[in-house]
Amino acid sequence: MEDKVRVVIAEDSVLLREGLTRLLTDRGHDVVAGVGDGNALIKTITEFAAQGDLPDVVVADVRMPPTHTDEGVRAAVQLRKAHPELGVLVLSQYVEERYATELLAGSSRGVGYLLKDRVAEVREFVDAVVRVARGGTALDPEVVAQLLGRSRKQDVLAGLTPREREVLGLMAEGRTNSAIARQLVVSDGAVEKHVSNIFLKLGLSPSDGDHRRVLAVLTYLNS
Repeated sequence: MEDKVRVVIAEDSVLLREGLTRLLTDRGHDVVAGVGDGNALIKTITEFAAQGDLPDVVVADVRMPPTHTDEGVRAAVQLRKAHPELGVLVLSQYVEERYATELLAGSSRGVGYLLKDRVAEVREFVDAVVRVARGGTALDPEVVAQLLGRSRKQDVLAGLTPREREVLGLMAEGRTNSAIARQLVVSDGAVEKHVSNIFLKLGLSPSDGDHRRVLAVLTYLNS
């Protein structure tokens, strides 16, 4: 049995919410709350935080009331900013690139994005919840493939130097350039040069804008 984690589930379908609760509790985990919309999710987590009793992870549907567009992922992004230590795993019916990119933009630690079909693979789903709760990453293969482009080769990291791989690994932990510089005991300028080289070698052009960092991290996680 996995280490016990405390979970809040945000899903407007009562049937699915109860099903997720059963899957997790049967594995020995503690579902401390279940809500049906993004506002209720934020309110619930805020209340837990005020009591100094923050759960380990939130499992949230991307689309929830009232508009059933992006309420769930917007709540998840807001919670990650307010509580970086809180794991967030979002579930989606389809791969929605904008939402996945937004969720991963800040840090890849303690974050997951899975298609709902994966819930049927019970062991893998529960493992993903635990991994995200412990600060790891759980990205659906379809999400990674679509964000990176299916034609991208699997050995794209082969051209990176050991130091560039080290920098990319720290980027994948959600560290800023300044934090990476402190960790490696080098200048900020040196890190910026490594990052530029990484983008170049991974074929990420300036036209990709701020998403280059996210795409680079996804490449690393998929390697």
